[in-house]
Amino acid sequence: MLTLERLRSDHAPALLAFEQENRAYFAQSVPDRGDDYFTGFASRHRDLLAEQDTGACRFHVVLDDRGELIGRVNLVDISDGCAELGYRIDERATGRGVATAAVGEACRLAGAEYALSTLVAVTTLDNPASRAVLARNGFTVVESITLVGRPGVRYRRRLAPAS
Repeated sequence: MLTLERLRSDHAPALLAFEQENRAYFAQSVPDRGDDYFTGFASRHRDLLAEQDTGACRFHVVLDDRGELIGRVNLVDISDGCAELGYRIDERATGRGVATAAVGEACRLAGAEYALSTLVAVTTLDNPASRAVLARNGFTVVESITLVGRPGVRYRRRLAPAS
């Protein structure tokens, strides 16, 4: 069982450790965040919390059944009922359905709690795991794109209205 929690200031140490431990793994499929991300992490974390407080973004951490941080799922650029979804899952948690479940919960929250009607996501064609997670969660391909110089696709998912 996993839990999504809205990003808080006390998540900072675990989130930094998560990003450091998975840096090389993430760099295999997305651009590396660079050294400045890590040296300026405390300030960046405060900036994210301030941005979240404006309602422009919703940042979440993914916790496993022991309360360990094993991922993050973000909804960014919220505008007119739409947001872009992005996520990262700990390399040690891959292949166990964690990404699928975390994205599914983020989709539920987006519709039910945040009153969003549409989510979009992008990934490269050479990232079949991410493409599968999005497809399992009802996202459909809407266009081919180039993402950081690599062929990719943009996905969209319409959300059920909150009841």
